[in-house]
Amino acid sequence: MFKRNIDTFKLKKHAVPGSRRFQLHQHAQATLGAGRLLEAVKLPAGEDLYDWLAVNVTDFYNEVNLLYGVLVDVCTPTCCPTMSAGPRFEYKWADGVKIKKPIRCHAPKYIDLMMSWAQSTLDDESIFPMRVGEPFPPNIRQVICAIFKRLFRVYAHIYVLHFASMQEMGAEPHLNTCFRHFMLFVREFDLIDQQELAPLKELIDKIYSRCDEQLGAASMGDSPAR
Repeated sequence: MFKRNIDTFKLKKHAVPGSRRFQLHQHAQATLGAGRLLEAVKLPAGEDLYDWLAVNVTDFYNEVNLLYGVLVDVCTPTCCPTMSAGPRFEYKWADGVKIKKPIRCHAPKYIDLMMSWAQSTLDDESIFPMRVGEPFPPNIRQVICAIFKRLFRVYAHIYVLHFASMQEMGAEPHLNTCFRHFMLFVREFDLIDQQELAPLKELIDKIYSRCDEQLGAASMGDSPAR
């Protein structure tokens, strides 16, 4: 297994027993453990959409946290003076509260600011309530989409700038599986604008095409013989 450095960010705790999302978390882990990504992204029958999105955005945060932790000695202010996904895509940071005007910063700083913001947002029970019966705020979809968009930017940075390093450390298979799961979930619930996905469009198209082929083959297999 590749070496991980998880000291950079605090892992967000999973749903705890008795909370409104504990069973959903168990369901997600069970389907993922069986390797059924196409099934794993589907909203379980009878469940609340935003509870499902909340469970999964927490898991995706943890995955990106661990993946980027592999690169803490590689992704430095010197080699990554801007947060980018190649020369055509640069990302500036603003959280709308402490930093309202987008600022340019090196990649480690951007990712530190972003992950800290995501962590505090996920910990805020006025946004992600834990008790049964408490409603999500009216802007919950906007908040969730913002987290997904920013987590995608970390994937884009890793793939474009640090993919060779991930290969050298033996992390490529895990990276690819995590990103495939991430993008299937994004497509299922339309969580990121297409223009934001442009840096990895070719890779994403391949992921979707392959999964659609698998789905089609499975459907043909379920069809009665003629």
